[in-house]
Amino acid sequence: MKPLTLQILAMLLAAAGLAHAAAPRATATNPIIFADVPDMAMLRVGDTYYMSSTTMHMSPGLPIMKSKDLVNWHLASYAYNVLDDVDELNLKNGKSAYGKGSWASSLRYHDGTFYVSTFSGSTGKTYVYSTKDIGKGPWKAVSFKPMLHDHSLFFDDDGRIYMISGGGTIRIAELNADLAGLKPGGINQVVIQNASAPAGPDVGLPAEGNQLFKIHGKYYLFNIAWPKGGMRSVIIHRADKITGPYEGRVGLQDQGVAQGGLIDTPQGDWYAYLFQDHGAVGRLPFLVPVHWENDWPVIGENGKVPATLNLPVSKGLIPDIVASDEFNRRPGEPALPLVWQWNHNPDPKSWSLVQRPGFLRLTTGRVDADILLARNMLTQRTFGPECSAATALDVSGMRDGDCAGLALLQKQYGWVGVKMDGAVKRIVMTSAESTAPVEVQSVPLTGKTVHLRADCDFNNRADTARFFYSLDGKAWTQLGGTLKMVYTLPHFMGYRFGLFNFSTKASGGHADFDFIHLTDKITDPK
Repeated sequence: MKPLTLQILAMLLAAAGLAHAAAPRATATNPIIFADVPDMAMLRVGDTYYMSSTTMHMSPGLPIMKSKDLVNWHLASYAYNVLDDVDELNLKNGKSAYGKGSWASSLRYHDGTFYVSTFSGSTGKTYVYSTKDIGKGPWKAVSFKPMLHDHSLFFDDDGRIYMISGGGTIRIAELNADLAGLKPGGINQVVIQNASAPAGPDVGLPAEGNQLFKIHGKYYLFNIAWPKGGMRSVIIHRADKITGPYEGRVGLQDQGVAQGGLIDTPQGDWYAYLFQDHGAVGRLPFLVPVHWENDWPVIGENGKVPATLNLPVSKGLIPDIVASDEFNRRPGEPALPLVWQWNHNPDPKSWSLVQRPGFLRLTTGRVDADILLARNMLTQRTFGPECSAATALDVSGMRDGDCAGLALLQKQYGWVGVKMDGAVKRIVMTSAESTAPVEVQSVPLTGKTVHLRADCDFNNRADTARFFYSLDGKAWTQLGGTLKMVYTLPHFMGYRFGLFNFSTKASGGHADFDFIHLTDKITDPK
């Protein structure tokens, strides 16, 4: 090769290298998870991050997620399969745990053991779960009264164990060494009389969502408060002793992003993990950079939540947070992957993946008037900015009065499915947008199989859904109108996809679901 040719080649290689170096690095964006993952608690052990979250009335509950980069998370386990055996959690005798169940959790790692705790307005108890292996378990459970609202479990350096809890007025209570109850004669007192004070005199939601940290010898308590006419705000209190006195300030007021705490990276960077109410999809996790000034954490970039973060780009939520399922199980595999949760405690006698291999069979075990009281609805999160779920339903085992199909679950729900009237099968779309369920449209079904689909549009908080059916899984027809999805406090949860079968007349019929296919794109029906 001639010297001039070598020179040109070197210049071309150098130019290519410069172009490669100048190429922008893909970065993470807020929210880091576009799905309902509220009330997060987070910790780091070595180079691995762990996060717990609220799941209310769902079972199993108290999910634990795992990540190596704070952005890409996967479900690792649940702290419990059944929170408790009471009518509200079992959907029995007309009772439910909608909006209750288990609320905000606290996640800790102490002396080689993981601890996660929660509380329940359905039972009036505080629950503490512990394990050496957060992925495989087993989890040890203890519970006690009273219910400590929005508590933060805390292991202090002197070996004493506490919970900080309350709303508005914040208390500290010392626990027994086994965490199974309050310590007789231990510390039990008010530490902050009015934790809402930094937010101003006119607060609608008093300070709650307690999360306590000890950093560089000082105690930092994170809360939220909601000034009237304002937005959900981060409140930070600081003290030299765990019992106070505490001094407080507003930590962040931007876009309603609030409630959470602090996490650091192995490299020494700090972030606040917080969430935002985001309409019908639910409450979405955000990360906000933090720097320190005069021993105070300063949240945000000039007080604002950035749209992008100097962290790895998200690879998406499928299949680690939500996932398609063919309902085929190899020997040794769990019956249900971690992406699935039941709406309330299931009836184990009325569902199966083995009675018809390759199908989820839901059998009616009783008579229910409405889908919200139907046991054994199997659910996954909806997710944004848009998503779609499709399933194939075999109705040959359904009986008179049975209703089975694909739902979007919230108080103002919608569903598409098959309703049996005697021997007549109809494909129906039902909407509870006006709170009372209305059968919007129906068409006859002559065969034994139908494909069902639900599309959700959360772009710019559109919060709309459409329902479709198909006889071949290829050509789709919309059924009913557009459902306006609304996040309601009685359910306190983002909309979820649900597979269901319930009877309005007599038990014993069954519906077989062949699969569920989830996508993050809405396509126009063909």
